[in-house]
Amino acid sequence: MLNSATAPDDSRRTDSGLDIDALKIVADGINALREPARATILVTHYQRLLDYVQPDYVTCWPAAASSRAAGPELAKELEARGYEWFGGRA
Repeated sequence: MLNSATAPDDSRRTDSGLDIDALKIVADGINALREPARATILVTHYQRLLDYVQPDYVTCWPAAASSRAAGPELAKELEARGYEWFGGRA
């Protein structure tokens, strides 16, 4: 597992530009590392990744002045409604 403090910037954006097969491979790797004693922070703009890696908790920061945290349903709501309803940028 990469240490984000020392990892090159591009290595922290694993889901960027992946096709569906590669996205599944990445998700399988993330899921293989999941365990109760390990916390994982996954930053993504892709709902599809969250279809394969079921989050326990979702936090959204569409604008610097606002945020919202909820369960995985928040990611699906953002996918369906976009950021405008949330008060963020479109």
